[in-house]
Formats: sequence, structure tokens, C-alpha cells
Amino acid sequence: MTSQTALSGSAADRPGLRRRLAAAGWDRITLLVLPAAAFVVLLFIYPFAYGLVLSFEPAVGGMFANYAKFFSDPYLYDTIGTTMWLGLPATLVNMALALPIAFQVRHFRWERILTTILVIPITLGTVLVAEGLLTYLGPQGWLNRTLIELGIIGSPVRLIHNYWGVFLSLVITGFPFVFLLTLSYVTGIDPALPQAAATLGAGPAARFRHIFLPLLIPGLAVAFCLAFVQAYSVFPSAVLLGAPAGPTRVISIAAYQAAFEQYDHSMASAIAMIMAAVQLVVVVAVLGARTLFYRGPMGSGKG
Repeated sequence: MTSQTALSGSAADRPGLRRRLAAAGWDRITLLVLPAAAFVVLLFIYPFAYGLVLSFEPAVGGMFANYAKFFSDPYLYDTIGTTMWLGLPATLVNMALALPIAFQVRHFRWERILTTILVIPITLGTVLVAEGLLTYLGPQGWLNRTLIELGIIGSPVRLIHNYWGVFLSLVITGFPFVFLLTLSYVTGIDPALPQAAATLGAGPAARFRHIFLPLLIPGLAVAFCLAFVQAYSVFPSAVLLGAPAGPTRVISIAAYQAAFEQYDHSMASAIAMIMAAVQLVVVVAVLGARTLFYRGPMGSGKG
């Protein structure tokens, strides 16, 4: 009788399942994350894992046959450098343009109107932007016709179906994204910090170097990584505005041809994995290099 009473008492003292989950951090609010986690697993993690496994199942050869074929064929592995030569300069140009413009726009009266206008290229998408550039930059486009009428050039300048057409497309579609991110970082810095530095005699260059730049480095690194990943995955612009069989044959085109022209989905998966690995290397290098410039907090709010 006494042992039964002791057991019932210990069971009554034991917290319920809900309390044990709450103590472990799994309360009702936390459980709301589960649908989002399931969404990420189904649409991102599972396809990536499936593609990774498929890349090691070539139609002919051993487990690493697809990767050996890619790096032994210059027509394939040269696409890494071609894509890097497009994505990296376009990202650097967008970063170089976005930072000074963001510093000027933060005090602009019509900031919201300007940012709304800059969102338009993002909403249009790369295909419509490429179609517009074909009209404006073509041999009979508005730009060439205007330059010829003004006597600046004698014959049309070739700006499409080559490197420059794809490059301009990446700049136009990528700049709004980089600018909006940079503007949010710039406006998030407490204005009292540069004002305090100015009262101590620091000039504009010194305030930028010692106040703004250290606080902006973490955010600019993230913006660079996101913009680079977006530019490195270029496909429509390289086909519509470039020369997909020549100087703008990017790695995404090689993956497309392997999947839908050669029907070798295993090889296409291997190319996609190589593409992801190159992007990961650049992202890790940039995020690691930011610690060389600043090791403090990730940002400074206005409050």
C-alpha cells in the first residue's frame, strides 16, 4: 500500500509532456516552425540530396565518372571560368555603385519613390529585361540609332550576343537588389556615431573609414554573397543576350544541355553540384575574409 502511494506520488510530481517539451524549448510558438522546416526539407534539402546521390550514378563508368568527364573536357570545365568572369565583375560593379548611391539617397526626400522605381527590374525578371535590352541595344536599337544620328559613331556598336550584353543584363537586374540591401544597412547605422566623430574633428573620409565601413562590412559581405550567387546562376541572359555556344557558355547552360539535350540527368546533377561547390567556396571565402576587417557586432541600430 505504501509503495503504491509512493509510486502515485512520484507520478503526480512528474511534469506533463507539455511542460517537458516547454522546458526543452519546444512550446506552441516554437512548433510553428515545423511547417516551414518541412517546406525547406521537401523543396530544398531533399532535391539537393537526391541530385548529389544521382551525380554519383553515371550511365557509364564508376562512381566518379561524371566528375572525371567534366574536369577532363575543356569544353565543360571552362564554363566555370566563363561564369566567374561574368558573375564576379557584375557583382563588384553593383557593389561599387550601390554603396555611394545609398549614402546619397539616405537623405533624399523622395527615397521611397526612388526605391519603388528600382524594384521594377526585380519584378520584371531576367527574361523581360533581356527582351528590352535586345530592343534598346540591338544594331537598330535606340542607343545605336541615337549615337549614329549624333555623329558619335559611324556604324552600330555590337552590345548584344556577346559578353557585354550578358554583363549589362546582370548589372541591371542585380543592382536594385544590392542597392536595397546596402541602403538598409546604411540607414540602420546610428547617426549619432558619425556626428560624435565629427565633433572630435574627424573628416568625411575618416568617418567613413572608422565608423561606417567597420559597421557595414558584415552586411556588405552578405549582400555580395547573395548578389554573386544570383549572378553566377545566370541562364536566360546568357542565352538571349549572349553567345551560348561561345564566349557566354556558362555552367548552367552546360547543365541544361546535359539534362535536356543529352538526357543524361546524372551528368547534369554532377554539373549542378560543381556549380554549387564553386558558389560555396566563394561565399565561405568572403564571409571568412570579413573577419579580417571587423570582429565586433553585426550592426548598429538607430535606437
